[in-house]
Amino acid sequence: METRPLGRTGHQSTVVAFGTAGIGRVDQATADRAIRLVLEQGINHVDVAPSYGEAELRLRPWMPELRRQVFLGCKTKQRTKESAWAELHRSLERLGTDRVDLYQLHAVGKLHELDACTAGGGALEGLLQAREQGLTRFLGITGHTHDAPRTHLEALRRFDFDTVMFPLNFVLWANPDYRRDVEALLAVCRERRVGVHIIKTLARDSWGDRPRTAATWYEPFTDPSTIDRAVAFNLLHPVTTLCSTGDVSILPHFLSAALRYREVPLAEQETLLASAGRYHSPFVGEWA
Repeated sequence: METRPLGRTGHQSTVVAFGTAGIGRVDQATADRAIRLVLEQGINHVDVAPSYGEAELRLRPWMPELRRQVFLGCKTKQRTKESAWAELHRSLERLGTDRVDLYQLHAVGKLHELDACTAGGGALEGLLQAREQGLTRFLGITGHTHDAPRTHLEALRRFDFDTVMFPLNFVLWANPDYRRDVEALLAVCRERRVGVHIIKTLARDSWGDRPRTAATWYEPFTDPSTIDRAVAFNLLHPVTTLCSTGDVSILPHFLSAALRYREVPLAEQETLLASAGRYHSPFVGEWA
């Protein structure tokens, strides 16, 4: 699988990172099959969070092997120095490791959340302490909402984060305001060599009153043809890696699409973008 530089970290990330939300609500045997698949496909970047159910514990039996092979990112939704510091230690214990490669402020999509994290005594101070003590090498920020790209642009004005993580897909790209904010953020990321993680590649719509047929909080695209085109659409942009969708049944299709994304004709990408008005890609939510 293709790799791309994760900003200035020195790591070449595969264009798919294993988003472990999908293994947080399944048993260990199911999680093992998903982890084995991503390793067989050469995935070298794993993203986990304490809010992803039991994902940290599902990774723990694999940690000796994973630490040799993958770049490990974790996150905190805590907003104070003390609580972020405590949550990092809890994550390290649950994962069965003494360090992560990347620790991120999680779900910072709005300005007031960024204000809380960057205030005196805020979570950012806990991340800085973790880096100083060798518990992580790099620091990042993530967000799920429609304000995330704009908020992350402000975050980069306040602090020199190594990575950002925000939603992008062809439905969102068709929204001119969102597209403008993403383009502005990507330009700064290129200039400052900030690694770019993408989430919500396959977000189609909110469930509404329809029965939930996937583990994701939103309704994902599930047909292989659309998955192929949606993954290809995102990878045509100057991003580093796409976090895989949070349902293990979709994982094989997502990986296959990333392996062959260059084969998707440009005309199909244009047709896909033209279809965006039929969908209402949701913004707010936890599951990648």
